[in-house]
Amino acid sequence: MLRLFSGLIPQAGRAAAVQVVTSELRVTTASNALYIRQYASQPAPSPAEAGTTKMLINGEFRESETSEWLDIRNPATQEVVSRMPIITNSEFEEAVQAAKGAFPAWKRTPVPHRQRVMLKFQQLIRENMDALAANITQEQGKTVADAKGDVFRGLEVVEYSCNLAPDLMGEYVEGVSQGMDTYSIKQPLGVCAGICPFNFPAMIPLWMFPVAVTAGNTFVLKPSEKDPGAAVMLADLAQQAGLPKGVLNVVHGTRDVVNNMLDHPDIKAVSFVGSNAAGRYISERASANGKRVQANKGAKNHAVIMPDANPEATAAALVGASMGAAGQRCMAISAAVFVGGIGKYKDALISKAKALKVSAGHEPGCDVGPVISPEAKKRVEDLIHSATQQGAQCDLDGRGIKVKDYEQGNFVGPTVITGVKPEMDCYKEEIFGPVLVCMETETLDDAIALVNSNPHGNGTAIFTKSGPAARKYQHEIEVGMVGVNVPIPVPLPFFSFTGWRGSFDGDLHMYGKAGVQFFTNTKTVTTNWKSADAAIGSQAPGLAGVGTNDS
Repeated sequence: MLRLFSGLIPQAGRAAAVQVVTSELRVTTASNALYIRQYASQPAPSPAEAGTTKMLINGEFRESETSEWLDIRNPATQEVVSRMPIITNSEFEEAVQAAKGAFPAWKRTPVPHRQRVMLKFQQLIRENMDALAANITQEQGKTVADAKGDVFRGLEVVEYSCNLAPDLMGEYVEGVSQGMDTYSIKQPLGVCAGICPFNFPAMIPLWMFPVAVTAGNTFVLKPSEKDPGAAVMLADLAQQAGLPKGVLNVVHGTRDVVNNMLDHPDIKAVSFVGSNAAGRYISERASANGKRVQANKGAKNHAVIMPDANPEATAAALVGASMGAAGQRCMAISAAVFVGGIGKYKDALISKAKALKVSAGHEPGCDVGPVISPEAKKRVEDLIHSATQQGAQCDLDGRGIKVKDYEQGNFVGPTVITGVKPEMDCYKEEIFGPVLVCMETETLDDAIALVNSNPHGNGTAIFTKSGPAARKYQHEIEVGMVGVNVPIPVPLPFFSFTGWRGSFDGDLHMYGKAGVQFFTNTKTVTTNWKSADAAIGSQAPGLAGVGTNDS
């Protein structure tokens, strides 16, 4: 069960046991419970009434002694649901030293035991799925369905970590020379760190620390300063699953905490997901300090639609991939390229987008929740405006939408822009909102050239009934993850998340075999045991007593 953290639960709901029914969610436990607000009917707490988000240092959830705090706001209402500390330098140092101190014993812990911790962890995540999703909806704004998907896609990596041993295996060659054998082993790095974005507050932490700690490392995690609650809840469940003190630590803050992670000599590797600018900065600074880095950055993901694609099915896929999660996905399809023209697809596309319900994430039937902040809303609406100013047509305009009972929410409605050209800002920028920009090319070769000329290379998809066209596309496209009639081709964890070009800095990708390689060093051992030295028929020196009744 989830323990009661004041940072995750409004004060009015702190009790030994509560039972609350919301429009789509019921959370009940025997002795503890997560209190979920019914936002439409209860007044917002003042910042003084809101709880605080705790740090996790050396197995203890603690209140920070900082004087600097950030308000965590519900994007649908602007109410303050929690307050997050910008922790002090000394508290950060405590977290790193806790991880460093825990490393030797955890490294020696047998792999099967580490896997059993993950097995218990995945069970606890499943049991607390609703509570985790409710917190995500509260802090990030996603629909309940999207929030559960957020947790589930992270859970898949935990499940993968339950059987990590095969990917931790080295190699062995017998007889590389007379009496000599060579083998390799994978050993953990030490203290590793993770810096998380706001858009997947459960999934991204679960992409990071489960693989790292199961491989034998210890970890310092920094959740997003916009929605840290889910990461703290997951850390609590990981503690309950059996992670020893200091193996996982959670710190909070902004740029200064990130810089501390990038500069600290005891941190050996940094995993990051976020924007282009932040990713470049983190990659350059951490690398300059001799750290291993994997930085998943921004994207402009294209879907190429061939003339033979099914109009209704394709339109449905495009709308879901571009506007689900309010478009705040690094694998969202934000650019649709129609080979031969948009013609027969346009009406179905606009009709399906227009039918989406925009509301607070916990409301029944909600398809599109708010974007994360008023600043994000303004940026999305400014890019839509720039498209109209630069010659594109806004066939469905989601600017200025007002949602009943949530007039203060950060809502942008579904938006479809046609006639987009490569030089327009709405194409060059990652919009990160429920917006689909539509482009046209004459041939598949033209479409491939367009996609390859974009600096990003995260994900892409082609919609077609033609096997040769699909094969040509997947072979020639310079993008790391490709879907054939699959709009968001995020690989399952036994593969890796393989963004290319401007979407990724580093050599080793997240989760899967590449993720294991990232969190381990390979050591190669060569042994020399000469047959002439074998004491055949007698005990070898130093083994007196072995195998006797005295041993």
